[in-house]
Amino acid sequence: MRNLALAAILLGSTLPCPAQKYGGGLIDKTVAVVGNEMISLADIESQAQMMRAQGVYSDRNMRCEQLESMMTSKLFLMQARLDSLTVNDNMVEAQLSGRLDEIRTALGGDDKVADYFGKPIYKLRQEWKKQLEEMSLTQQEQSNIASAVPEITPFDVRQYIDTVDLSQLPTVPIKYQISQICIYPDREAAAMAVKEKLLDLRERILNGEKFSTLARIYSEDPGSARKGGELGMASKSIFWPAFSDAAMALKPGLISQIVETPDGFHIIEVLEKKGDMFNARHILLKPQYTQEDQDKAFHTLDSIRTEINNKALSFELAARFYSEDPATKTNGGQMADPNTGSAYFEIDQLKPADYLAIKDLKEGEISEPIASLDNEGRDGNLVYKIVRLDKIIPSHTATYMNDFTELSEQVVRDRQNEAIEKFVDEKIKSTYIVIDPLFKDCDFTHKAWATKFREEE
Repeated sequence: MRNLALAAILLGSTLPCPAQKYGGGLIDKTVAVVGNEMISLADIESQAQMMRAQGVYSDRNMRCEQLESMMTSKLFLMQARLDSLTVNDNMVEAQLSGRLDEIRTALGGDDKVADYFGKPIYKLRQEWKKQLEEMSLTQQEQSNIASAVPEITPFDVRQYIDTVDLSQLPTVPIKYQISQICIYPDREAAAMAVKEKLLDLRERILNGEKFSTLARIYSEDPGSARKGGELGMASKSIFWPAFSDAAMALKPGLISQIVETPDGFHIIEVLEKKGDMFNARHILLKPQYTQEDQDKAFHTLDSIRTEINNKALSFELAARFYSEDPATKTNGGQMADPNTGSAYFEIDQLKPADYLAIKDLKEGEISEPIASLDNEGRDGNLVYKIVRLDKIIPSHTATYMNDFTELSEQVVRDRQNEAIEKFVDEKIKSTYIVIDPLFKDCDFTHKAWATKFREEE
């Protein structure tokens, strides 16, 4: 229902951390100046601490990496201002609101956020907005540098193949083209059964049984069930709209009618409301399907499969006539990646059940009936299907004839990276930069940084 991975949310923010002492009793100071931008030791320590909290480690010195990353960002930021780039205010406001909502939810409200960071909300908003504005300008400048790379021609791709070491050519993973015929179980009957069960639970609560006890026993949301269905104080924006609308309309202590979301069916009790945040309990039930549903669907699909294998019916015609999946039936059953539109799938782009159904098939063969999931909702809805393996493209080193698109994308990426690296190197040389000798042992990616250390006193 919501993402409470606080560490991931806060990756780009500055967290308070214990003071770090260095040689001579140093606690904090400015350790780098890039143009008129300054970077403090506390900035670096905050980011290093955040990465450790996320379980991110590095073979190189983490503080050195953080310092180089920050100094590089300052170079792009300065150029963005010289180029008179403007901040995308709508995007920044959306990002800021999202960050605040997630943090408020994870920590339990504005007061706890202020306690955690040691600053009032308005101050945090100012700081994070400034960070996001600078990030917006930096990303725009990087994008401008990358987009200035000339358009790639077939000659460029051929030259790349002829000059690059074979081990550097991209490897194209195994890909599958597949088609399907789908039958859904009787959703209406299953939904009706869930609603009847929830109505019974609601009646029991109204008659005096504890909501929390019933939630622990019956709710199918494992994250909240063990806490008596309690979700904790959270922003309404992180829930499905139907859920948050129902919760915000309730007075504390009242029990909602049945609420349907892509996760299933809920009844809700609001415990507390504060502004656009609320703490609620809920019981979630999902439609359940019987063995009879599966047997019926499998029998139909097996009959269709037999007709196709006996040449009495083409797969394409059967998909148009029998399949209940609107996204593929008009296409003769051929599946396409919903994100890219590609008709080819890599293994990790397939539903696990779909991959298991086709992994041992030969081209043109049709799987036995299987139970799988569609792409609706958070986890997908149950669907029964047969799957035909239309084509396999084995994993291979990219070639000019078969993988021109992948190779041209590689050439573009390489040239964009070269342009960005060239920009950074030139800016390091031409910009006023001073780095504290505290970091003199850092193995920076750009060796030009090594010329910018302040002499030790």
